[in-house]
Amino acid sequence: MSEPGWPDEGGDGARDDELERRRDEFDEMVADAVAAIPRPYSEQLGSVAILTEDEPASGQQAPGTLLFGLYQGVPRTAWGATNAAIPSKITIFRRAHELAFPDPVARAERVRSTVLHEVAHHLGIDDATLQRIEAGRHEHR
Repeated sequence: MSEPGWPDEGGDGARDDELERRRDEFDEMVADAVAAIPRPYSEQLGSVAILTEDEPASGQQAPGTLLFGLYQGVPRTAWGATNAAIPSKITIFRRAHELAFPDPVARAERVRSTVLHEVAHHLGIDDATLQRIEAGRHEHR
C-alpha cells in the first residue's frame, strides 16, 4: 500500500521493471556522490557502510517529514582511546528524493548533498556546524 503522495510501487511486471530501473539509477547517483568525495575525507570511510533503502523503517522518520538520509553509529571524533573503529551506517532513502526532486538532475544534486551531509556526521560534524558551513557557502556565491 502506498502512502499519500507516494506513487504505487508494486503489482505487475511493468511496474516491477520500472521500480528496479529507478532503484538502479538511484544506487548509481549515490555511488557517484560517494566516488566524488575528496581525499582525505574519503579515506575515513572504511568503517562506515553506505547503502540505499526505498524508505525509512518504522520510527526512523518524524511524522509529516521527509527523511533523505540517516547516519547511525559513533562519529570518528568520539572513538575510544584505542581509535577502534565501531561500525557505522549511512542510509540514503530513495523515495523521499524522488518525491521532493522529480527532475533527475536536481535529484542527483540533492543525493550528493545528502551523502555529504551524512558523511559529515560520520566525521563528527553536527547539524549546527553544518548549517553554519552551508550559510557561509551561500554568502560567498
